Amino acid sequence: MKIYSKIKYYLSFVGFNPTVLITFFRSYPLFLRDLIEIRKQIKKSNNKDFNQINFFPQLGCRFNKSGNLKGHYVHQDLLIAKKIFKNNPVKHIDIGSRQDGFITHLAVFRDVEVFDIRPQESKIKEIKFTQLDLLQLPENLVEYCDSISSLHAIEHFGLGRYGDPVDIDGHLKGLNNIYKMLKKDGKFYFAVPIGPQRIEFNAHKVFNVSYLLGIFDGLYKIDSFSYVDDNGDLFENVPLILEKINCNYGCNYGLGIFEMTKI
Repeated sequence: MKIYSKIKYYLSFVGFNPTVLITFFRSYPLFLRDLIEIRKQIKKSNNKDFNQINFFPQLGCRFNKSGNLKGHYVHQDLLIAKKIFKNNPVKHIDIGSRQDGFITHLAVFRDVEVFDIRPQESKIKEIKFTQLDLLQLPENLVEYCDSISSLHAIEHFGLGRYGDPVDIDGHLKGLNNIYKMLKKDGKFYFAVPIGPQRIEFNAHKVFNVSYLLGIFDGLYKIDSFSYVDDNGDLFENVPLILEKINCNYGCNYGLGIFEMTKI
């Protein structure tokens, strides 16, 4: 993490964001200039359709880009949604992925069932939600489906971040239960942070690629591997080469994206 980003991150815990302060001093004079101008135009205009002004300042927008098409979530959500659309499983379920991104992508073209330890009160008819701690798998969910996704979720298991019990093996227990839920020849779409293996408590774990491959060995056939690098760029369907595996494809905090078939 760069020095400024680290300082900003820790200051945010006490409610201070230096970026907001810098944006204010940069933008406020321009806001006042434009406010004076629109008041002048209202005064001179014969059109009285809009003659009332309420304040709702958006001070940073003039410096923003039109959108961000980089990063872990942008690439994983789009890539895996396209794969599921192509493969068209009978029953797809998801474990803990981002609902206001990946899950709503899926809901455009199919029904999806979601399991998450966090509650969800909102409802969309294409999304069936069940609150569940995946470290405790009910018997009725064994061999439950032919397709499972879990994107940017397993790295949180067992760290207490979402009220779950602290468990150093939480990611292994979660992956084991996902394996049990999936039918033979079913697809598993999986994404987690990759880089030098570590815990960044209590945010997440980061995994060596070689460690992940060791977990999957004998359980899944890896159909494709893609990754997002530290700059937020996607490298799709890259070969699993030992030299690249050993250096985690050059990532410190990247994202490994696996499409696998249960053996």
